[in-house]
Amino acid sequence: MNTEVLEGVLQPEEVENDDGVYDDEELNEGEVNGNWTPQEKALHEARLKAKAKRRLRKSSSRDSARESLSEAVAGEAGADPNSPKGKALQNHDRKSRTGKGRGLPKKGGAGGKGVWGAAGMVYEMEEPDAKDPNYDESAQGDTVYATVVPELEEGELEKTVNPIVQEYFEHGDTREVEMLLKELNLGPHKYEFSSLAVSLSLEGKASHRELTSRLLSDLVGKVLPESDIARAFDKMLKDLPDLILDTPEAPQMLGQFIARAIADHALPMNFLSRYKGRVDCDHARAALDRASVLMSMKREMVRLDNVWGVGGGQRPVKHLIKEMNLLLKEYLVSGELLEAEHCLRDLEVPHFHHELVYEAVIMVLESNGETAIQLMVKLLQAFWKSGLITLDQMNRGFQRVYDELPEINLDVPRAHSIMEAFVDLCFQESVITKQLRDACPARYRRGTFSSQEAFIIFESS
Repeated sequence: MNTEVLEGVLQPEEVENDDGVYDDEELNEGEVNGNWTPQEKALHEARLKAKAKRRLRKSSSRDSARESLSEAVAGEAGADPNSPKGKALQNHDRKSRTGKGRGLPKKGGAGGKGVWGAAGMVYEMEEPDAKDPNYDESAQGDTVYATVVPELEEGELEKTVNPIVQEYFEHGDTREVEMLLKELNLGPHKYEFSSLAVSLSLEGKASHRELTSRLLSDLVGKVLPESDIARAFDKMLKDLPDLILDTPEAPQMLGQFIARAIADHALPMNFLSRYKGRVDCDHARAALDRASVLMSMKREMVRLDNVWGVGGGQRPVKHLIKEMNLLLKEYLVSGELLEAEHCLRDLEVPHFHHELVYEAVIMVLESNGETAIQLMVKLLQAFWKSGLITLDQMNRGFQRVYDELPEINLDVPRAHSIMEAFVDLCFQESVITKQLRDACPARYRRGTFSSQEAFIIFESS
């Protein structure tokens, strides 16, 4: 038997059975007896050769794995860090790249994908952040909504405020203006509302200025602080040279505004004293002097309600009748049509102009002489042509005289004849219509009177 074969046979652990597993007992039994047949020897040698081949294959696979692993490590160590492969290796390296650290896990073991913290960590309750995109306001209980109004720019301020003031001149409701201003965000330009309102009223009527003074009095302390109103009047005193171009009486009017605002406690009491000896502009000095005069006239600082007069529709009827009588009497003395027209417009009672017609006709019936007749016809004709007295107001004034003519005739016996002559004269001058002339009551009416005949009747009466 071959020496190699014997060496393989003498190793007990390397003898395998028929199933491919070496059996020590079988090997010892065959060796002791020494009665192997040639077939058994050949089979045994074939088994040994197969086993040797298997051992060779196993050793070669282990060596190749070791070589490949060593090559891979050498390749990683020599790879370019700027190459994609080198960057990938760096990203997967769990060691500190700064060369610092103790080799402990990152974040104390609380880091990594899908990790919510270290084991055993208990999180406390945190207050919800309203700015968090995942914030659920419905789950937070009662929610309060706040309306954010953008601040008005300086260029948009005048466009927004002017319509509010113009509408206020129509309805005169200060509460509505207060409500509208609270909805606006005027920002640092809040004081300009007062200056714009006063500027618009300077170009308007006396009633507009009265409404503006009331508006400032009602808004102070609610929407406008006292300092903002004082700042607005400071600005207007500086702008007086420009205001005079449109309103020549601006210094006197602004002085009245200042006096009224001080009396209404819309301006501080020391507003005038702050300007003593510090004013260089003549127009501003005139305005402050006007305010000082008005304030000195009021000993107990009562409200200067009559500084602008009383607005037309707000005046008592007796006061309006007295004003119209005074207007007609001054006209009969001076004969100035423009002044009479200006006074009638200042009353601002177009719905009450029929009273002027009525009083004018009564003065004609009670007057003696031709001058009063001519002046009254001329006055009514001028008012009719200018449109100051409308057709409805003219008809109502004459109709009132027609209705009261029987009672007037008791005091003026020739009232019927004078009335007929005056009506015919007005019709000839196109003051009244033919229908209104024919409606004049008369005891007898055979025809119309000429102007000369009418004057004869007046003289005889």
